[in-house]
Amino acid sequence: MATILIIDDEEKLRGLLKRIITLEGYEVKEAGTIAAGWKQLETNSIDIVLCDVKLPDGNGVDFTQEVKAKYPYLEIVLLTAYGNIPDGVTAIKNGAFDYLVKGDDNDKIIPILSHVTEKLALQRRVKHLEKQLDNQYGFDNIIGNSKPLKEAIELAKKVAVTNTTVLLTGETGTGKEVFAQAIHYSSNRANNHFVALNCSAFSKELLESELFGHKAGAFTGAVKDTKGLIEEAKGGTLFLDEIGEMPIDLQPKILRLLENGTYIRVGDTKEQKADIRLIAATNRNLKQEVEQGHFRDDLYYRIAVFAIELPALRDRLADIPELASHYLKVYSSKTNKTIKSISKEALDILMLNEWKGNVRELKNVIERAVILEDSDALTSSSLPADMQKDKSNTKQGLSAFHLASVEKLHIQKVLNYTKGNKSEAARLMDIGLATLYRKIDEYGLK
Repeated sequence: MATILIIDDEEKLRGLLKRIITLEGYEVKEAGTIAAGWKQLETNSIDIVLCDVKLPDGNGVDFTQEVKAKYPYLEIVLLTAYGNIPDGVTAIKNGAFDYLVKGDDNDKIIPILSHVTEKLALQRRVKHLEKQLDNQYGFDNIIGNSKPLKEAIELAKKVAVTNTTVLLTGETGTGKEVFAQAIHYSSNRANNHFVALNCSAFSKELLESELFGHKAGAFTGAVKDTKGLIEEAKGGTLFLDEIGEMPIDLQPKILRLLENGTYIRVGDTKEQKADIRLIAATNRNLKQEVEQGHFRDDLYYRIAVFAIELPALRDRLADIPELASHYLKVYSSKTNKTIKSISKEALDILMLNEWKGNVRELKNVIERAVILEDSDALTSSSLPADMQKDKSNTKQGLSAFHLASVEKLHIQKVLNYTKGNKSEAARLMDIGLATLYRKIDEYGLK
């Protein structure tokens, strides 16, 4: 039950109220002055204050405003011997839950305390749900401590508290939607909707209707006015994934939305006001798309106000053990298995993989391995066959943290960068071409 503080200079009245309220199961504290009331608030966890308006050292109406400024979730019910409308109005404006006249309204005190308790319980529930959202979608939910990831997180945290448009770039599977959600739930829009749309999943006509909504009769099958996702995201965040796939003739409407905060539903002529924060994401090089005429340069510069590139998993190998352990727990729980660890051999194979699909690929590999594993530790035999080709290297002592492992991964990355051009790769690494061929043969690279 709630803890109630009674502040009244009439000792007999305090005692009477205390007996009545205690019988209802509440814990009660007492004070005869505002100064004593402050001491009680500072030393005890108080939920509700029953406070007289006229006190020896101050006025309960003014006290209400001061208390609510310091303890916004604490509720106050004011009691007065001589009620008047102006005081009552001011009390409510200052944050009081109610304003009662002593004697006349004594029978209302317990029902009001019951209503206040219900309100407090609802507030606690909301705070609990908000905490769950923070735990599920906040920055603390992003796994990894590598330098590239930390740098991306720091940038995202700084921009989250603003309303600035954000562009998230990076390869498929690097966690762009996870970052977008973390930005949203760390912003002042967190209490409103996070609405996501994959621009590559719709035709131009359907994408326009999904975003802006449509009027009845706008096209065949449009039998009623329909809200678009921009309206659904009112006060919140609209996440446009794969914005590089958006048809170029639809892009001017997004530009107008960003520049003027307005849009028009399909089939309508009336302009609508929008209140959204836009976060966009792409795995394409939008600068190249602009040069090739596939993406408008004015829209690019408008959405790239604050760009954050998310690192590929191969660029943050140090995060693999933690990520693998996390997904092991998740999928062990889902499949009712008790797989508690990952063997060293299996972890070394994970560390040596190229991870072209990034975190998403790692997640899928662990899910599959958990399904196949019959022991209490994840072994290399449960990993995909094409990953086990590095098993022989691992058995020969090529640990994921040994210099040879790092060299192998670096050579592979350079070869990927040069698209297999070995002469260019040798030049970039400042080694002889013969040395490069020897290393490629030694490590079984392509």
